[in-house]
Amino acid sequence: MKGILQSLRELPLLCQGRPEVLQRWLEDPGASRLLACAAAILLGGAAYGLTLGFWRAPLMGGFVAVKLPLLIFLTLLTNGLLNGMLAQVLGSGLGFRQTLLAMLMSFASFALITGALSPLAFMVVLQAPQPGGAGAAAAYRNILLMHVTIIAFAGVTAHRRFYPVLRAVSQQAGAAPRVFAAWLAGNLFVGAQWSWNLRPFFGEPAKPLEFIRPDWNRSTFYEFLWEKITAPRQTQTR
Repeated sequence: MKGILQSLRELPLLCQGRPEVLQRWLEDPGASRLLACAAAILLGGAAYGLTLGFWRAPLMGGFVAVKLPLLIFLTLLTNGLLNGMLAQVLGSGLGFRQTLLAMLMSFASFALITGALSPLAFMVVLQAPQPGGAGAAAAYRNILLMHVTIIAFAGVTAHRRFYPVLRAVSQQAGAAPRVFAAWLAGNLFVGAQWSWNLRPFFGEPAKPLEFIRPDWNRSTFYEFLWEKITAPRQTQTR
């Protein structure tokens, strides 16, 4: 219990990106640190998820408060073994448990940053026109842009501050950029698909309020993206 409390107290240091703290955590991937990161993802993700879906409806906010941490954990679960193998093959010297902690640390930083910004975003949502009212279309675009900006900022910040530590612990020269690129690409690839399966997150006013769309497994995110890219081309050739 003492170790868990100590790890929880050190969580803000992850967002500060202090290399000595991050490296110390990687060198000693204890259960208390894994649990502390999981708690940060659960609480920070739930807080921001509530804000993300609240404009559409309070119930939608509750749905997303469950789904956003679930999205992160599913991405970690899907990529955990692959990232561990890539870390060893590409010469980082990190074991499977260290790799899992590294991923947890990155996502915990993301969740803490978004969670810290959730009160500000929530105030914007409360002051915005409600769905179906005057100015709702502009509010939808502006709030969506705000959330995209927050998520992008949190993601870039969380990963950028972790990269110097990965470079410091890597056993082979040049291993850090290879491992970092492989992890980032894998997480983006898998995360995009899981977010597609678990949609909606923000919620379009014209569509019914649902926890998950009925056609959640009918296609993939990449099929949808390909259709959007090729649609204008197909229209021109007809």
